[in-house]
Amino acid sequence: MTILFFFLVAFTNAQTDEEKLITTVKEFHQALVNKNTVSINQQTDKALSYGHSNGWVENKTEMLKNLETAYISYQVYKEDSISVLINGTMANVRFVANITATMKAATQTYHLKVLEVWVKKGKRWVLFARQAVKAPTPSAP
Repeated sequence: MTILFFFLVAFTNAQTDEEKLITTVKEFHQALVNKNTVSINQQTDKALSYGHSNGWVENKTEMLKNLETAYISYQVYKEDSISVLINGTMANVRFVANITATMKAATQTYHLKVLEVWVKKGKRWVLFARQAVKAPTPSAP
C-alpha cells in the first residue's frame, strides 16, 4: 500500500512537458532581466536567431555581447496568454508580452506578440528562434 501511495503522489506531482517548457520560458525571460548570461548561454541553441519587433535580428554571440555590454538591458519581461504546441522534440510557444528595455540610453515599454521556437535536447529545452511583432495596444474600457 505504501508503494502504491508513493507512485500515486509522484504521478500527480509530475510536470507535463508543456508545464516544464512554460517554466523554462519564464526562467529564460527572467535571466534576460537579471542579465544572467551564463543561464542564457545554456538555455539557447548555438544557431539562435533572436528577432525583435523592429526587424533587428541577433545571433547568439551578438545577443550575449549586447547583454554583457548593456547595449540592451531588460527591466521587465511579463508574459500573458502563453500557448504551447509540442511536436516531438520541437515546440512553438506564443504569448503576448509587456517588455521594458533600455537601448542606447532610451527606455521604452513594448506590447508585443511573440513566437519562440524551442528544441528539446536530452531532457531540457533550448531556445532556437524568436520573433516579435508589435501587438495592438489594449483599449481602455
